Amino acid sequence: MLNQVDLTLSLDKETYKRELLRHQLALHDLGYQAYVQQRPVVMVFEGWDAAGKGGAIKRVTERLDPRGYMVHSIAAPKGDDAEHHYLWRFWRRLPEAGQIAIFDRSWYGRVMVERIEGFCTQAEWQRAYREINSFERQLVDYGTVLFKFWMHISKDEQLRRFQERAADPIKQWKLTDEDWRNREKWDLYYEAVEEMLLKTSTHLAPWTIVEGNDKYYARVKVLRTLVDGLSKALDYNPFK
Repeated sequence: MLNQVDLTLSLDKETYKRELLRHQLALHDLGYQAYVQQRPVVMVFEGWDAAGKGGAIKRVTERLDPRGYMVHSIAAPKGDDAEHHYLWRFWRRLPEAGQIAIFDRSWYGRVMVERIEGFCTQAEWQRAYREINSFERQLVDYGTVLFKFWMHISKDEQLRRFQERAADPIKQWKLTDEDWRNREKWDLYYEAVEEMLLKTSTHLAPWTIVEGNDKYYARVKVLRTLVDGLSKALDYNPFK
């Protein structure tokens, strides 16, 4: 599946600026409509290290009403989160009706990092595909508008971004030893991602693979996907 992704897709800077503003304003309008219609919205961002998740989320939230959304940056579970079923900490962070929850990494860690690093058993991560599909089906049946993004870049592009971060004092904090260790396991993660996309992209909760080598293209595709999906779910045209 990932081998078929065209990572040469790009946008020039002027087109990017125009499309970014156009879709951000539309998303602002749709965020208000979600509140009016009392529809919860969930956005999931997964992807390779340095694939642009943070940059995409920043552009998504830039013109949203700050009272209407929450960003959850997900790391290893601690405290109460570590004492419950892995989905428990996501259930408790789901948005209220009319609100937006954005997950910077998510429950899919079960079938990626926890699988690769041995933080759960093989039986547990294999069972997780069914559990996740059931979880997402419950969300959608309740009325939640759900988006799932896989931010995809090439191995060479990841290395270039790592090296760029390492050389920039302002960005060095973004690069950790764990990033380099994960990179050494690229092939294992690639296999896990392929299986994840295949087994959890459903009719009710499909994945959107975002071609991320060009950050301009990736950010606009994320915004366009959100605007198109919310326009349909809310039966509202923000461009009229």
